[in-house]
Amino acid sequence: MKALSLTQPWATLVAIGAKRYETRSWSTGYRGPLAIHASKGFPVWAKDLALTEPFRSALQAGGIWRLIDLPRGMVIAMTRLVTCYETGTVRRAGKLTANEVAFGDWAAGRFAWEFAEVVPMTPVPAKGSLGLWEFSGEWKI
Repeated sequence: MKALSLTQPWATLVAIGAKRYETRSWSTGYRGPLAIHASKGFPVWAKDLALTEPFRSALQAGGIWRLIDLPRGMVIAMTRLVTCYETGTVRRAGKLTANEVAFGDWAAGRFAWEFAEVVPMTPVPAKGSLGLWEFSGEWKI
């Protein structure tokens, strides 16, 4: 199965259904099942951002009250990659909530990957990688 590594808190925001679009500097022609992997690294700037609004409230609504509770180095959800748009197309369509705008980089020239049918799972340790990569581990929902 294809997998995508995301830094925290973005990986958990996807897993709890608070983030439907992942913004990237690159597009993909891949569509279909996708494992969401929480990267092992958690930079200080990402930790600081996770403590600000609307990140903090979204994480708390998903049951995450402390940064230490964010899983790292693990596949944490399964989803379906529906499509990939230029970010401007999504913004003009009016599909974005204020939180969704805050959770992504919607600058011109970037791409929005749309996820659907997100299913959180029991975290499974995995190394992760840049780009789309193959996840062959077993998981439990």
